[in-house]
Amino acid sequence: MIGYVAVVESTTTYWVWMIWKRRRYVVATMAFFGFFNVFALRAVLSIAIVAMTSTTEVVPGFDWDSKVQGYVLSSFFYGYIVTQVPGGWLAAKYGGKYIYGIGTAATGVLTIISPFAAKQSYYLFIVVRVLEGLFEGVIYPGMHAVWAEWAPPLERSRLAAIGFSGSYVGAVVCMVLSPFISTKLGWEAVFYVFGCGAVLWFLCWCKVVADSPSNDRYISDSELSYIKNSLGDQQVSRIVKHPWRSIATSIPVWAIIVGNFSDAWATFTLLTQLPTFMKDTLHFELASTGIMAGIPYLIMAVTTLIAGKVADCLIEREIFTITQVRKICSCGAIIGQATFLLAAVYLLSPIGTTICVSLAVGIGGFVWAGYGINHLDIAPQHASVLMGISNTFATIPGIVAPIVAGYIVTTPTESQWQTVFIITSCIQVVSAIFYGIFASGDLQPWAVHTDKAEDDVERDSFITRLQLAQKQMNKRSKIHV
Repeated sequence: MIGYVAVVESTTTYWVWMIWKRRRYVVATMAFFGFFNVFALRAVLSIAIVAMTSTTEVVPGFDWDSKVQGYVLSSFFYGYIVTQVPGGWLAAKYGGKYIYGIGTAATGVLTIISPFAAKQSYYLFIVVRVLEGLFEGVIYPGMHAVWAEWAPPLERSRLAAIGFSGSYVGAVVCMVLSPFISTKLGWEAVFYVFGCGAVLWFLCWCKVVADSPSNDRYISDSELSYIKNSLGDQQVSRIVKHPWRSIATSIPVWAIIVGNFSDAWATFTLLTQLPTFMKDTLHFELASTGIMAGIPYLIMAVTTLIAGKVADCLIEREIFTITQVRKICSCGAIIGQATFLLAAVYLLSPIGTTICVSLAVGIGGFVWAGYGINHLDIAPQHASVLMGISNTFATIPGIVAPIVAGYIVTTPTESQWQTVFIITSCIQVVSAIFYGIFASGDLQPWAVHTDKAEDDVERDSFITRLQLAQKQMNKRSKIHV
C-alpha cells in the first residue's frame, strides 16, 4: 500500500512538473480555475434565490414575485453589456492578464457584500448585481487577449477548451454545494464562500501567470521560440489601431455574433431558470434541484475538453479546414441543443428530462471549438475586441431571457415552460443556418494590417498605386526619348 501511494505521489509530482514547465498549459490551468470562479459567481444567485424567496417558520423569505425575480436575475447583465467592447480595447492595449484578473476579483468582492445589499432592499441588491456585471464584462475579452499571445494556432482549440471548461465545473460545484451550504449555514454563506474563492484565485493568478510569453521568467527558450514561430505574422502588438469599419461590415464577424447570441440565449435560460424549472415541473427539493441542475454542466465540461482536442486534431491532420471545423462544431452543437431542449420539456419525467437537459447542455461544449475561438482565426490581433463585440450582443439574452421567462411562467404550468423552451429552440435553429452559411476560419484581409488604421491602409494603397503609375510614365518617357 505504501509503495502504491509512493508511485501515485511521484506520478502526480511528475505531471505537475511537466505542466509547470510547459508555461502555456500553466496559463490554461489557471484560466480553468479563473472561469471556475467566474461561473460559480454567476450561478450562485440562481440557486440561492430559491432559498432567499422561501418562507419557513423560522426564517421569512423575501417577498419577490416571479417578475421581480426575473429583474433580479437579469440585472447582472445590465452592467455586463456595457464593458465588453471597452474591456476588449483595454486588453488589446495593455494585455489581458490584469483585465481578466481584476474583473474576476472585483466580482468576488461584490458577491461578498451581496447579502447585506439584499437585506436592505432588492433595489440595492440589483445595483450590486449591475456592478458585478460591469467588472465581469471584461473577463472574456481579457482572456481572448491572453490567448492571442499564448496560444499557437494548432493548439488554440484545446488550450481555450481547458480554460473555458472551468466555467462548467464551477457551475456544477456551485449548484451542488450551494443548497447544502444554504441549508446548514444560511443562504448568505453561499455568497461568502464563492466570493472569497475568487479573491484567493486572483492572488495566485498575479503570482503565477505572465502577461505574455516574453515576460514569463520560467518559460524555456524552446517553448518561447515555438510560440513565436507558430504565431509568425499573427504575433500581437500592443500598439494597434482597430479597423472598425471593416469589422462592422465583415460577414464572418456577424456569423460569430449570431452564433454567440443564440448560444447565450440557451445558456442563460438554463443557467437562470433550470433550478426553478426542475422545482416547478419535477417537484425537486432544493438540494436535489442543485444536484440535478449541476449534472448537465459536468457533462459540458467534459465535452468542451473533448471538442478542443478533436478540433485541433482534425485541423492539424488536414482532415477538415479550419472553416469546416468551426462550422461543424458550432452548428452541430446548436442544433443538438435545440432538439434535446424540446424533448426535455415534453417528456417531463425525472429521468427523461434530466437526460435530455444533460445532453442539451453537454453538447453545447462543442461551441467553444466553433464560434467560441473563431475570433482568433479571422483576426488574432483584434480578437479581444471582436470577443467584446460579440459578447455585447450575447449579453442581450442575459437581460431579456429571464424577463421573458418571468412574464411567461406566472402560474407556473407545463405549457408555460414549454413556450419558454420553444422560443429558445427557434432562435438556435435560425442562428445555426446563418453561421453555417457565412462563418469563416480564414484570416481576414482587413486583419492583416495589424499596425495601421483603416484610413492609413487606404492612404498607403493609394500612394503605392500613384508610385506605380509614375514609374510607368517614366518608362514611357525614356522610350520616346
